[in-house]
Amino acid sequence: MTDMYYDKDANPALIARRKVAVIGFGSQGHAHALNLKDSGVDVVVGLRPESRRAGAAANAGIKVVEPREAANWADALMILVPDQHQAALYEESIAPELNAGDALLFAHGFSIHFGYIKPPPDVDVLMVAPKGPGHLVRRQYQEGSGVPALVAVHQDATGDALALGLSYAHGIGGTRAGVIETTFRDETETDLFGEQVILCGGVDEMIRAAFETLTDAGYPEEMAYFEVLHELKLIVDLLWEGGISWMRHSVSDTAEYGDVSRGPRIVTEDTRAAMREILGEIQSGEFAREWMEENAAGAPNLLQARSDVWNHPVEQVGRRLREMMPFLVEKVPEDDT
Repeated sequence: MTDMYYDKDANPALIARRKVAVIGFGSQGHAHALNLKDSGVDVVVGLRPESRRAGAAANAGIKVVEPREAANWADALMILVPDQHQAALYEESIAPELNAGDALLFAHGFSIHFGYIKPPPDVDVLMVAPKGPGHLVRRQYQEGSGVPALVAVHQDATGDALALGLSYAHGIGGTRAGVIETTFRDETETDLFGEQVILCGGVDEMIRAAFETLTDAGYPEEMAYFEVLHELKLIVDLLWEGGISWMRHSVSDTAEYGDVSRGPRIVTEDTRAAMREILGEIQSGEFAREWMEENAAGAPNLLQARSDVWNHPVEQVGRRLREMMPFLVEKVPEDDT
């Protein structure tokens, strides 16, 4: 059983004594910065001058400076820019300004675990990773609750890295819900695996394959959309509330029997073998190298995939149907720089 920490285990004064720079103001960045500010922490946001998020941060009452200036001022830095940009940002703006005893924090272990960032031995390197999107981290904090989080220590130069991580987690509301101690390796590899085989990659491919199977057989696109995409939220909510047993209890007996009798024909031994292969690629660093090379080349495969899915019939019919649902606010992808 892994260690779990709560408010009583954290010393809020540790992070309150620090000057904290949050580098980035996206989904997680805005939540961390605003929650820390509301917890009484001295915090600035580090952004490039051309960043369109600078105005949002300033309007929220947080001082915005360039990343190198933020690193020079701070003695604790939370890096919340996308994985593929972290190494260059670190080398250009952060590494030259690090001092002994500083703390370098992450919300995902990718850059440290795979060696794209190699901090000096005299700084603390730790992770505080909320297990939820930034808007939920912010909303739960404002409502007096919190989102569970992970904490990990990669390098404990001061002897207080774990305590500082718990203090930071307290500042963003994580210890209200519970903080699990882990390692950079375990967080990184399980996170990538979950994204690739089920949460994103697996689900995306299943939705499109199921939609195409129904429409190729002559069923209306609208019916296919509702059955294989729209209703997915109902099942995920049940899983979130009580696990697989609660989901099966909550659906019809017909659906439950279809689950237990047909599910294994979808996830076959070949599927499990592919999962093991994908996990091996993550563990060896092959996926990390492939992704960094893809990004260095301008991400042509990723950009093509975005275009392909935007133009897929399941997306086209979905946009049309969502316009008919007044309880939904249509979400449109945007550039996240």
